[in-house]
Amino acid sequence: MYTEMYFKAVDDLLNKIKNTQADAIKKAASIIADSVMAGGAVHLLDTGHIINHELVDRAGGLALFKRLDYSFNVEDPVIKREKEPFSMEGLAKYILGSSNVIRGDILIMGSVSGKSESVVDIALCAKELGVKLIAVTSIEYSSGIKSDHSSGKRLFEAADVVIDNCAPVGDAMLNVEEIGTKICPASGLASAFIMWTITSQLVENLIEKGLKPTVFKSVNLPGGRQLYEASLNEYGKMGF
Repeated sequence: MYTEMYFKAVDDLLNKIKNTQADAIKKAASIIADSVMAGGAVHLLDTGHIINHELVDRAGGLALFKRLDYSFNVEDPVIKREKEPFSMEGLAKYILGSSNVIRGDILIMGSVSGKSESVVDIALCAKELGVKLIAVTSIEYSSGIKSDHSSGKRLFEAADVVIDNCAPVGDAMLNVEEIGTKICPASGLASAFIMWTITSQLVENLIEKGLKPTVFKSVNLPGGRQLYEASLNEYGKMGF
């Protein structure tokens, strides 16, 4: 029973995206193509729901999609004590300042709720830098919750293009009464579907502009590792 319920939930989810997000997807592909044409780069920053993993270094994927990642490690093994809450706001300037993000680039951010302090901080900082921001988020979910950022904004309120991943509030789709909660989140599948749809439209747009994007072939093909290295070199020369 639950398998059939899940099949239907996925069908409904993808159909809703197709029926409501086609224009936003085409707009996203258009501004990416314009940026690439002008020498811009495309950065992917996700909170853990597929975008910056599914799109990067994949057979059949574009070399121009690159992961923007950061990490911090603080060690101070003294005894634990109470202390004042610490805000992460302002750290985005250091993150983006230390990255290769520049004016005219594209930043694609994925966050199902779009409310966290760090996500909104990076989004707002990117806009200040003159970066075009594409958000993949759940409008229903995000609209019903309060932002953790002092601006009060959520990700969808900072973006140039908003693509609704159509995930429900709480993300999970199937209600299981026996365990008292829902299972099977929507955002991962939805984001992957959206991003590969953007890819297909982007390839069309780039070809129309006379650009042939670098596409990775499977490393498991004969000579696959050499083909992969050749693709990286091609991207390094052309930027797309």
